[in-house]
Amino acid sequence: MKRALFIGRFQPFHNGHLHVATALSKRFDEVIIGIGSSQEKNTSQNPFSYNERKNMISKALKANKIKNFKIYPIPDLYDDFKWTNHILKNLPKFDEAYSGNEWTIKCFKKHKIKVHKIKLIKGINSTKIRKMISNFGKWERLIPKEIAVWITRRHGAGELRKILTNKN
Repeated sequence: MKRALFIGRFQPFHNGHLHVATALSKRFDEVIIGIGSSQEKNTSQNPFSYNERKNMISKALKANKIKNFKIYPIPDLYDDFKWTNHILKNLPKFDEAYSGNEWTIKCFKKHKIKVHKIKLIKGINSTKIRKMISNFGKWERLIPKEIAVWITRRHGAGELRKILTNKN
């Protein structure tokens, strides 16, 4: 069985992430989605909890008929070696890793893990989306519709903006 690890914070999971997950699901038997900073929540950089992100990702992938995935938490351990070893020990064995984060790529390369930098879609990134939400922008078009509906229902207009504008 060929497995890919797609790792990110997914704060929130957006159309660029969905594009990568879709492509990987066609190339690999299974896609392991590693949710980084899994212990973080309710901060301007990490507004969503691990369970919220897992729920969002599952909804979007299932709505797009992607079934060959599993989701795992990956906490911050603040040590490159311990963090990478945690992944290797606690997640299923994978053949290749994918990330848009330079630090993640560097950690994997140090351990001789085959890693690829994902191609970003111009104008779509989680930082921009969080800013758009906090500034009443049109963020909904940048994320899968299931997630936009879920965020709106779950957080309403004001609660998420309060978290995003709090400088924590």
